[in-house]
Amino acid sequence: MSKIDEIYTKYPFYGVRKITLLLKKAGVFVNKKRVRRLMRKMGLEALYPKPNTSRANKENKVYPYLLKNVKIKKVNEVWSTDITYIRMKKGFIYLVAIMDWYSRYVLAWEVSNTLDSSFCVSALERALRIAKPQIFNTDQGSQFTSHEFTKVLLESQITISMDGRGRAFDNIFVERLWRRVKYEDLYPKGYGSVAELEAGLTAYFQFYNAVRPHQSLGYRTPAEVQEGG
Repeated sequence: MSKIDEIYTKYPFYGVRKITLLLKKAGVFVNKKRVRRLMRKMGLEALYPKPNTSRANKENKVYPYLLKNVKIKKVNEVWSTDITYIRMKKGFIYLVAIMDWYSRYVLAWEVSNTLDSSFCVSALERALRIAKPQIFNTDQGSQFTSHEFTKVLLESQITISMDGRGRAFDNIFVERLWRRVKYEDLYPKGYGSVAELEAGLTAYFQFYNAVRPHQSLGYRTPAEVQEGG
């Protein structure tokens, strides 16, 4: 599962067949059936369709995607969110983060050992204590289409946008965040407990926001852009 996570993070568009092939090249001899079962357990699938961490619920309302060909020009214009799998020394856990599209600033995050909507709602409420976006973009996962989640957005008079099915790169900024946090923090450190993980993520996101310069931001940090408006 650890090897699968590494391959998936590097090549999120790879499906079971290619991941099985790369595992065998790395000396891990498993068949496609086992790889498929483990990926389902981890909540992973190739980006076409979206990862199973965000499975749709047909009973929940789905909102249209509003950001096609839209150029984001300022902070708090668009926020987005996503969920990723985190391997631990024993078991695994899920991480949700909320990011400003313009500044790449991580406004809030939460971890959970289940995929219910409560930890996503908690992260959203924490983010909204900092600021409020005009548009909030998510995928069509049941956590984000849930009444509990959309209610918070609607009551705050925030316009909801949702990625179209199969639009793998609508949330590309958060996908890049997952790659960075895993390769720069999670993989090297291999946290053994939730308490260690939360402390490590707290330190990492402080580094990511306030210290780590981004080439796409003119080598400024997300915090500099966020605070500068």
